[in-house]
Amino acid sequence: MRVMLRAHLDTAAGNEAIKTGALVQAMRKFMERVRPEAAYFGLHEGVRSCWIVFDLQDSAQVPLLTWDLFDRFHAEVEITPVTTGEELAEILSEVRTLT
Repeated sequence: MRVMLRAHLDTAAGNEAIKTGALVQAMRKFMERVRPEAAYFGLHEGVRSCWIVFDLQDSAQVPLLTWDLFDRFHAEVEITPVTTGEELAEILSEVRTLT
């Protein structure tokens, strides 16, 4: 299932991780693990944030995938199922046949 992970990183933990290089290492490790379709980094609600779209094979992976975000960066994390525009058009066509 395609999902979008959104994480807001704690500022103090993020600052320390940038100084030590831990943030780059953790993001590289995460990207290697999930092989994202897309990844974006920026500010949201005044804090460092990321939005990463990837295929989640099994929901049992979530604790392992998010461990560093919670433990090292004290992040707030959301994972939401998402779809592309083309997929949505197909789904809506099918929904129309149900009504």
